[in-house]
Amino acid sequence: MRVKSQKDFWSGLMFIVMGVSFAWGATEYSFGSSARPGPGYFPFGLGILLAVLGGIVLFKALTIESESGDRIGSFAWRPLLVIVGAVLLFGFLLPRLGLVMTLPVLITVAAFAGDEFKLGEALINSVVLTILSWVIFIWGLGLVIPTWPPFLTTSA
Repeated sequence: MRVKSQKDFWSGLMFIVMGVSFAWGATEYSFGSSARPGPGYFPFGLGILLAVLGGIVLFKALTIESESGDRIGSFAWRPLLVIVGAVLLFGFLLPRLGLVMTLPVLITVAAFAGDEFKLGEALINSVVLTILSWVIFIWGLGLVIPTWPPFLTTSA
C-alpha cells in the first residue's frame, strides 16, 4: 500500500496515537454513568473520538491521490518551543501570580510563535481572554483557581 499524502498520513497516525493514549489514561479514573459521568467519562470519549477521526484521516491518506504527495515541509521548531515554553511558564506562574496576571503573560509569550507579532493585538487578546476565562472558569463554573497573587490577597 502506498501513502498518497504524507501530511494526512502522519496527522492521522498522530491523532490515533494521541486518542488511544488519552482513552487508555482515562481508564484509570471512574467512568460513572451517562446520567452522572465520572472524571474518566469525558476524556475517554474524546480519546476514542480523536482516534476515530485519525483513522478517517489515515484512510484518506492511503486512498485519495493528492498533488505531489503532499510532502511534509521542514519542522517548525521555533513556534513549537515558544508554545511549549509559554505553557510551562503558565503552569509555573499560575500559583504565584494568579489567573488575572498569568494569563496575559501566556497569551503574549505565545503570540511570539507567529510570524506577525503585534504587541497591541496581543494585549487586546490578553484582556478579552482573561475576562472570558474569569467569567467561565471562576464565576460560571466556580473552579478554585488562584485569581490574584497571594501577596495581594493575604491579610496581615
